[in-house]
Amino acid sequence: MAPLQTRSAVAVGGQPIHAMLVQFPVVCFTLTLLTDIAYWWTVNLMWQNFSSWLLFAGLVFGVLAVLAGIIDFAVRPAIRASRPAWPHAIGSIVVLALALLNSLVHAGDGWTAVVPWGLTLSAVTVIVMIVTDWFGRSMAYRHGAGVSYHA
Repeated sequence: MAPLQTRSAVAVGGQPIHAMLVQFPVVCFTLTLLTDIAYWWTVNLMWQNFSSWLLFAGLVFGVLAVLAGIIDFAVRPAIRASRPAWPHAIGSIVVLALALLNSLVHAGDGWTAVVPWGLTLSAVTVIVMIVTDWFGRSMAYRHGAGVSYHA
């Protein structure tokens, strides 16, 4: 299949904003899983607090990334036409919903805020995020979504 070679509708200096912002929730939600594991092993409340803040930061940047992605998705028909676009869009929303639910679970107090449901939600969020990002990377590398070739 030939690449789309379609520029992003939401870009700064030719760089798609969605691609720039999406890295923050990926890092925050992955680190949330690691800090949940650290809390599970040590029972030190510092790790629960780190998890809560990481979830908050990931949700803020995730919402911004999804908004930029929705604009690209709505404005660029070629992006919607690519095969991985729909799984990526739906997966992104599922990741944010899981992270929001995880944030509500982490709002609890002490051990029950993390073990077992907070830790489980963190792991499921990371797994769904990996699959969703796979589709997003496929759109960029195989189909050229958000890519512009400079001479």
